[in-house]
Amino acid sequence: MSYPKLRLFIDGQWIDQTDEGAIPVVNPADGEVLGHLPIAGKRELERAADAAKRSFRGWAALPALERFRIITAATALMRAQAKTIAQTLTLEQGKPLAEAVREVTLSADIIDFLAEEAKRLPIRGVPPRLPNVLSQTVTRVPVGPVAAFTPWNFPANLPSRKLGGALAAGCSVVIKPAEETPATCMAIVQCFVDAGIPDGVINLVTGDPAFISSSLIANPHIAKISFTGSVRVGKLLGEQAARHVKRYTAELGGHAPVIICKDYDGAKAAKLAVPAKFRNAGQVCASPIRFMVHRSQYDAFRNEFVRGAASLKIGSGMEEGVQFGPLIENRRVLEMQSFVEDAAAGGATITCGGKRVNRPGYFFEPTVIEHASLASRVQNEEPFGPIAVLDVFDDLDDAVSRANRLSVGLAAYAFTSSLDVAHRLSTDLQAGMVGINHFGVSQPETPFGGVNESGLGHESGLEGLLGYTDLKLISVAQS
Repeated sequence: MSYPKLRLFIDGQWIDQTDEGAIPVVNPADGEVLGHLPIAGKRELERAADAAKRSFRGWAALPALERFRIITAATALMRAQAKTIAQTLTLEQGKPLAEAVREVTLSADIIDFLAEEAKRLPIRGVPPRLPNVLSQTVTRVPVGPVAAFTPWNFPANLPSRKLGGALAAGCSVVIKPAEETPATCMAIVQCFVDAGIPDGVINLVTGDPAFISSSLIANPHIAKISFTGSVRVGKLLGEQAARHVKRYTAELGGHAPVIICKDYDGAKAAKLAVPAKFRNAGQVCASPIRFMVHRSQYDAFRNEFVRGAASLKIGSGMEEGVQFGPLIENRRVLEMQSFVEDAAAGGATITCGGKRVNRPGYFFEPTVIEHASLASRVQNEEPFGPIAVLDVFDDLDDAVSRANRLSVGLAAYAFTSSLDVAHRLSTDLQAGMVGINHFGVSQPETPFGGVNESGLGHESGLEGLLGYTDLKLISVAQS
C-alpha cells in the first residue's frame, strides 16, 4: 500500500510545496517516514480564509436539498473508496485496518445524517402582539466561514463531524487536520472535490498548530471556531475566540468512570469492557478508564478483564487479525510509562502490562492498574492510552462521588440489572453522555459533547448541525 502525496488544498487547488518547507509524517507502527507535509504560512492562511469568505454566500444561498445532493455524492465516494482511505488511515495513525474501515464508513454516515437534517432545520412561528404585525418567524442561518481543528486519534471521524455540520448548514470551511495524520482528511476532501463542491467552500491547511489557530481565529473572515483536543489547548483557543467575539465549539478531554453494580455479572461486564477500553489503543476521549466494581463482583470482573487484555493480538494495524496497534508517537509511550511508574510508587499494583512492547514502533502493552491512590496521576489526569484503573466499592453513593470528583465530564458508564439503579445513575453521573449497560454512546444521530471542562457545545446529531447556525428573528409588519 503506497502512501499518498501530501498537499494543502486552497480555493480549489492542491498545493504540494510552500516557502515554509515541510515536516515528516511517520508510520507509528515502525517509525518510518511516510511522506513530507507542506507547512502553511501566512500567505496560505490568508488565501484560505479569503476563499472561504468569498465562497460562503453562494454556498449558503443554495437550497439545502442541493447541498444535500453534493454532500451525499461525496459520501458515496467515501464508501466506494473506504478500503483505500482506511489503509491510508492505518498507515499514518496505526489502528487496526478493520477499525479504520469502520471509521471511514461511519464517517460517511455522520455526514449523511447532518446533510439530511439540514433539509428540515426548524423554523418557529411566534404569534405577534400587535395587529399590524403580519408574522414573526425564528429561523436558522449559517454562521459563516468556519475554522476547524481536529486531532490525530480519529483522522476520518473527527474531520467528518466538522465538515458535515458546517457544509450542511451552509458554511464554508478552513480545516486543519492533525499533522500526524493529514492524508485521511485529504482523501475525504478529494471526495468532496470530485462530487462537485464549489471552489473555496472547503480549504485544507497544515503546519504549526499554534500559528495556524491564532492566525485563523484572528482573521476577520472567520466567524466560528470548532476544536477537538485537550482541555489545556481548548481553553487557550476559547480565550482567543472570546477576544474576537466568535462562536466557539470545543470537544475536550474526559476521564470516563465505569460503575459495575452488585446486581450485574462482573465477567459479562468485563467482556464488554475490554474492546471498549483498548479500542484504538485507548486513544479515545470517551474511553472507559476508571472502573469501580462492587466488591461482590470484583474478582470475576478483574480476572476476565485481565485475561482479555493480555490476550489481545498486538501488531501493525495492516497485519491480519491484529486487535491492538501502536500509540501515535514515542512521546505517548513515555507518557504511559510515567503514569505507570507514578501509580506504582503510590502503592498501586500493576496487574497486567505496564511496559513498552519490544518491537519497532510506538507500542505499549494493554495495562491494568489496581487500587491506585486517588492522589496518583492516573486517577486525576486522562492517560489517553491503553491504561485501565480498577477499584473496589461497597457503597454506591461512594462510587458515584468518586465518579464525579474530577472537573471533566465527557462520558460515564454504569452496569446494573435494576431499573431503579439505572435511572438513579443516569441522573446522578455528571457527564454529557451516559451509557447504561453498554459503551456505544457515540452514533451519527446522537449529540457528542460533555459538561464542565469537557467542552462547549456538541458535534453529531441535530445539535451538531445547530452549532453551525445562528438564530434570526424576522418580524414583518404592514407597510
